[in-house]
Amino acid sequence: MPESRKVLTDKDITMLGIRSSLLQASFNYERMQAGGWTWAMLPALEKVYKDDKEGLAEAMKDNLEFINTHPNFVGFLMGLLMSLEEGGETRELIKGLKVALFGPIAGIGDAIFWFTLLPIVAGISCSFASQGSILGPIIFVGVYVVIWLLRIVWTRLGYQLGTKSIDMIKENSEIIANSATILGITVIGALIASYVSIQLLPVITVDGGIEVAVQEAFFDKIFPNFLPMCYTLLMFYLLKKKQVSPVVLILGTIVLAIVCSLIGLL
Repeated sequence: MPESRKVLTDKDITMLGIRSSLLQASFNYERMQAGGWTWAMLPALEKVYKDDKEGLAEAMKDNLEFINTHPNFVGFLMGLLMSLEEGGETRELIKGLKVALFGPIAGIGDAIFWFTLLPIVAGISCSFASQGSILGPIIFVGVYVVIWLLRIVWTRLGYQLGTKSIDMIKENSEIIANSATILGITVIGALIASYVSIQLLPVITVDGGIEVAVQEAFFDKIFPNFLPMCYTLLMFYLLKKKQVSPVVLILGTIVLAIVCSLIGLL
């Protein structure tokens, strides 16, 4: 049976979560986040291994291996692995779980934070800020503070769940990631309708000499926000499929807008 070393306190786990915020402080392309990861884990490892210098050295060696996961969710994995370190599990098991889980955790974190939560918050904050309201920056900064504080929650959760969390991750990771992705796409669609604007200026004359604005009569009433959607999808196609540089697309958009304005189209 593994030798249990239950020595970590709530304060130790809280500090582990706080130290995880410097995960990418020594980021490099050889080991990615390994330096910051090991620095965050070191005080807890030293407390677990005490005078066992050889065991501590092995643990540090394993922790210095390549890792690249989500910085806001990394505390969960740290807490989980520290519970295994305390439980005296083998280095092979601890190392294997770290390698197996940092990828899925990164995927879940990306779907929830970068593709869902932050676009929503940024859109809301920009709406307030564009109206001159101080609520815009307050909301955005406030959400980031909450996200930072949640590091401690994720770390405690991972530590308390221990190995039981592995099955939970396997069972729910795909559902969570897919749900967050769907919500993110929905929000991005709403942002396109709100912030991408294309207004056509041409006016056509119909029977009776009545002049009708193309934008108002056709696009606004029959296909509202159709042009912004088409242009956004075009940009996405050029970025994704044709690998066109974003800088080129930005400059091209500016030039196109100027030309269309000069000829009276926009």
